[in-house]
Amino acid sequence: MGYTPYKMDPKYRVSIPTAWRPAAGEVLFLLSSKTHGMPVIKVLSEKAYQERRDIVKNSELTPAKKTAKLGQLSMLCRVASVNDQGKLLVPKDLSEAAGIASESEVVLAGRDLHFEVWSKENHLQVLEIEMPSDEEDDLGIL
Repeated sequence: MGYTPYKMDPKYRVSIPTAWRPAAGEVLFLLSSKTHGMPVIKVLSEKAYQERRDIVKNSELTPAKKTAKLGQLSMLCRVASVNDQGKLLVPKDLSEAAGIASESEVVLAGRDLHFEVWSKENHLQVLEIEMPSDEEDDLGIL
């Protein structure tokens, strides 16, 4: 939950909050994605990755479209892990595609079943888009 500013180190590693770290030996999946038309890196646990696969498998898509969608998910993901110091390596090419440079400020944002790594600039835009006005918060939860 929440979002927290961090800094990407010179080797494209970012510290992950203790509560967000996977169990020892568990892998993460880095999904190159877009939200609101802006590039972002979604960090999925094994469970979250499998849930996305299950959504496709259980959908009413044709078998050919299911195969294509699962292939797309697989192609856009990279396997990663958190090291003993609690840092996640985000490969340079994925970082740069998301507008993140080494030694730049980033934001880690919780998104229920996964978390995201944003450039600081793009995250500020996301906050503007997603922060509802009083009229838009019709459930009164925000």
